[in-house]
Amino acid sequence: MSYEELHAFVEVELGIPRRAFQGDHYDVPEDLYDVAVSAGATPVECRELLSRLLAAGLRVRKPRGPAAG
Repeated sequence: MSYEELHAFVEVELGIPRRAFQGDHYDVPEDLYDVAVSAGATPVECRELLSRLLAAGLRVRKPRGPAAG
């Protein structure tokens, strides 16, 4: 699924505005969870989501070590 497909799904099916996009995902309110799944969303745990985003190159791991500055 592309970001454009994701944005369209979330806006049309759930009524969530684009401004709620958090860089690589939307947090779906609990009261819309069943609606999202019924409309075709696939529930995944946080670790699975992170794994998928990393594998797709949509999220980069934060560097480890002391903060620059």
